[in-house]
Amino acid sequence: MTSPALASAIDSFANTRGYLSAATMGLPTCAAVTEMKEKLGQWATATCNPMNYGDIVERTRGHYARLVGVDTSRVAIGSQTSVMASLIACSLPAGSEVLVVESDFTSIVFPFLQHRDLQVRSVPLAELADAITDTTALVAFSLIQSCNGKVADVPAILAAADRHGARTLCDVTQAAGVHPVDASQFDATVCHAYKWLCSPRGVAFLTISEDFAEHITPVQAGWYAGDDVWGSVYGTEMNLAKDARQFDVSPAWQAWVGAEHPIAMFADLDISEVWEHCTGLANLLCDELGIERQNQAIVTWPDETGADLAKLTAAGITASGRAGRLRAAFHLWNTEEDVAAVIAALRV
Repeated sequence: MTSPALASAIDSFANTRGYLSAATMGLPTCAAVTEMKEKLGQWATATCNPMNYGDIVERTRGHYARLVGVDTSRVAIGSQTSVMASLIACSLPAGSEVLVVESDFTSIVFPFLQHRDLQVRSVPLAELADAITDTTALVAFSLIQSCNGKVADVPAILAAADRHGARTLCDVTQAAGVHPVDASQFDATVCHAYKWLCSPRGVAFLTISEDFAEHITPVQAGWYAGDDVWGSVYGTEMNLAKDARQFDVSPAWQAWVGAEHPIAMFADLDISEVWEHCTGLANLLCDELGIERQNQAIVTWPDETGADLAKLTAAGITASGRAGRLRAAFHLWNTEEDVAAVIAALRV
């Protein structure tokens, strides 16, 4: 039985039939599109005041904080997760070992690989917890893998990191909005909101614990990291914010206009219900395909030649191909009709 809140959220979208690609790019809510058009109209008619975007950013920061279970003071804003991961990489002492997942999205890997004075070690996701040792300074991983939708064993990883004194950095880009996220469990998390959170590209978040923040240098600090944002635009007197805002970068204004409504909407939902809805459809697809249930929102199966993806595309179904596999991602707007459409297309 779908709750009224989830039903209302589903109704917030239009033209979603056959769209199985939230893992690539989410769809905007109707309200977000309306708000973006209005603000673009103001820009076009010279009636837009840049200072007014600050309230939108701060409200959206607060919505995201609620969604991932941290205080607003622990949330920094930016535009790309790789930049935020690079911030962490820049602050690690030379010789530090960083443990990563060998198949992970490169935005959570490359920032560490390009620092030649760091020791980066990669292992399969299933071996991540066991691979943490006393020499591991940081474990960097995605909560849900982009290439295949596999969910990390967070309790095991956190327990091992605690035993060995390792810090944790978790990318929740493929999780926030579809899978419950408790960012307070990690030293830091990063998230780009353009996938499951259905926001424009250019809206990203960093959460960071108060303790970990003391060891990170805000090397990308600019005017938006100032304690008084609009009082920090000129000069050499630097007074950065005392909380996570010291890691802010100035927002891509129009993108944040489109992010406020969907992120507020997801923050008001029971994300466990969203996950149950999505995994239920995904498992139904697995049953229809005759493959083992994957118990995740993303279903993948071998498609080296891209033949299956081509069939879905020809039938008007939007999915994606990753690492030689077809990737079908179910979000809250999908229904059993989408499952039936996939099966019908593949049987042609």
